[in-house]
Amino acid sequence: MKSDKVLETKRILIFLALAFVITYVLEISIVRTIISSDNVKLNAIAQLVTGSMMFIPALCVIFTRLITKEGFSHNWIRPNFKKHFKYYLFAWFGPSILIFLGAVIYFMVFKEQFDSNMGYAMNIFEAQGISLKTAQLRSTIISQFITGILLGPILNFLTCFGEEWGWRGYLMPKMIEKFNFLPMVLITGVIWGLWHLPLTVMGHNYGTDYAGYPYLGIFAMCIFCIVMGCIFSFLSIKTGSCIPAIIAHGSLNGIASTAIYFTKDGGNNFIGPAPMGIIGGSAFVITAIIILIKMTQSEKSKITIENN
Repeated sequence: MKSDKVLETKRILIFLALAFVITYVLEISIVRTIISSDNVKLNAIAQLVTGSMMFIPALCVIFTRLITKEGFSHNWIRPNFKKHFKYYLFAWFGPSILIFLGAVIYFMVFKEQFDSNMGYAMNIFEAQGISLKTAQLRSTIISQFITGILLGPILNFLTCFGEEWGWRGYLMPKMIEKFNFLPMVLITGVIWGLWHLPLTVMGHNYGTDYAGYPYLGIFAMCIFCIVMGCIFSFLSIKTGSCIPAIIAHGSLNGIASTAIYFTKDGGNNFIGPAPMGIIGGSAFVITAIIILIKMTQSEKSKITIENN
């Protein structure tokens, strides 16, 4: 029905308006102020406040559903676990494997960057007043890496729920009804990337000391969100739930920065070895391309989304 399509478009616009306005106002008025402070305590608070921004999309889902009287049926948070175990398995361990593969590719290309003694990590710990021998440091980083793989999705579940219930649990299902998979991924990926704009300008992920600041960082963030959004959307569509996307997002966040500890200087945010870089994230890019091909082919018989 035409009226239903108009109402769904209205809901999308209300959700996006709320998500962007609330996020931009809080990050520009509060986060920017405390993140630029030289006060150590304020910087620590800034990290907590920045993390709390991840809850905004989920809050905006609630606000939009209440404002438009949509209710909370078809909420995309039913796990549907038993029928889709393989997608959950990929969500939990896939990002870790892809991060590892991307780091391997990076160090194969930039062999001179690999530092088995982890001098860069040593400098970070020493700056925090922590003195470790190389063997102790290596053991600590490896332990953190294993913990991130096994527990990252659990430890990051709440914050990642904040984002994913908004992007994959609310926006994506409405957009896939309007667009085929590829344009949906491109549009929602750019939206997701631009939602990060204030933090990107503040230097989150890509810093501020680079040619083309801040536009190159904004562009890179949009590309990163398109790639990750492709993978997360695929998991959500196949399971009829945003829970696998939450798990995959938590897995990504759990060990995203681990590889930089094995570099001499932290690597390059736009190149690698972290997955935000084009080479560090190359395994994710390849995976996203495979998914796009698969989903485009399946659209000949139309993507079917499990009723949730």
